[in-house]
Amino acid sequence: MTHNYEVVKTSYIRKEIMDYNKNLRNKHKWLKYQNTIGLGVLLLFIAFFITSSTLFVYGYLSWWACLLLNTFFISIVHEIEHDLIHNLYFRNNKTIHNLMMLTVWLVRPSSANPWMRRKLHLDHHKTSGTPEDMEERIVANGTQWGLLRFFLSIDLTLSLIKLAFELRSSTNKGQLIKLGLKSFLPVTLLTWMLWYCFLIFNAIDLFFNLSGSPILWSEAQLAFIHYLNMATVILIGPNILWSFCLHFITSNIHYYGDIDGKNMIQQTQVFNSIWFLPLNLFSANFGSTHSIHHFVVNEPFYIRQMSARVAHNVMKENGVRFNDFGTFRRSNRWSKK
Repeated sequence: MTHNYEVVKTSYIRKEIMDYNKNLRNKHKWLKYQNTIGLGVLLLFIAFFITSSTLFVYGYLSWWACLLLNTFFISIVHEIEHDLIHNLYFRNNKTIHNLMMLTVWLVRPSSANPWMRRKLHLDHHKTSGTPEDMEERIVANGTQWGLLRFFLSIDLTLSLIKLAFELRSSTNKGQLIKLGLKSFLPVTLLTWMLWYCFLIFNAIDLFFNLSGSPILWSEAQLAFIHYLNMATVILIGPNILWSFCLHFITSNIHYYGDIDGKNMIQQTQVFNSIWFLPLNLFSANFGSTHSIHHFVVNEPFYIRQMSARVAHNVMKENGVRFNDFGTFRRSNRWSKK
C-alpha cells in the first residue's frame, strides 16, 4: 500500500515537472534548437576556458582567479557531458556527438572516459541506492565519513582500488579492475600522476627551503616543474577542485542501502542550503537540480535550472527531502532512527 502511494506521488511529481517544461518550450521557442544550444554552450565555455588560461599565462590574471574560473567553466562542460551520455545532443549525428564527448573528456581529464561512463550512469538510474550502483559507490556513497572518505571523494582511482578490495567475488573484482583500466587509461591516470607529482615536488621543495638547505634542481627539472605548475593552475587543479565539489555533493544527496531502489522519492535529496553554495557553484548547481533529473531524465541541464523553483515546490510537497544534514552521520542511510 505504501509503495503504491509512493508510485502515485512519483508520477505526480514527474507530470508536474514535465508539464512545466512543456510550457517553457512553448513560451521560449528557441529551446527547440537543443542540438545547437548544447554545442553552443560547449564551445562558449571552452572559449572562456581558453581565454582565462591565456590571460593567466601572459600575466594578466592571478593564478587563483584562473583556477576558480576554470573550475566553474569545467563544471558547465561536465553538464554537457552528462546530457551527451543521455543522448540529448546530436543523437543522429555520431560524428559531432563523439567529437563533443572527446572534447569534454580532454577538458576534464580527472574523470572517467565518458563512453565507458555511459553504461555506469544508465545503470545508476536503474539501481540507485543499492549495492549494484557502482557509479555512486565509486565516489564513496554509503561509506562512513572520515579522512578516508574525504580522499575517496576526490580521487576516483583510489576509490576504485578500495571498492575492488571490498568485493567478495574474484570475478567481480576482475570486472571492476577491467572497467577501471578501460575508463581511466590513458588520460585519467596521467592526470592523477601529474597531480601527485606536483604535490610531492612542491612539498619536498618547501620542506628543504624552510630547513635552510634548498635543493639545487637542474634546469631540466625546473623547466618541467614550471610547466607542471602552469598546467596545474590551468587544468589539473580546477579538475581536482571540481571533482571534490561534485563528488561530495553527489555522494551525499544520494541515499544508500536501506531504500527501495525503485522509489524515486527515497533515491535522492536536494542540497540548496546556503551552506552548500560554494560546492554548488563549482558543480553547476548539482546539489539543487540533480534530484529533478531522477524524476525527469530526458531534459538537458539548462531546462532543470529553469524549472528548479517549480520542481522543488512539488517535490517538497510530496516527500522529497531537502538539506538533510543527518545524512553525513548516517553514512547516507535513509532511516533517521
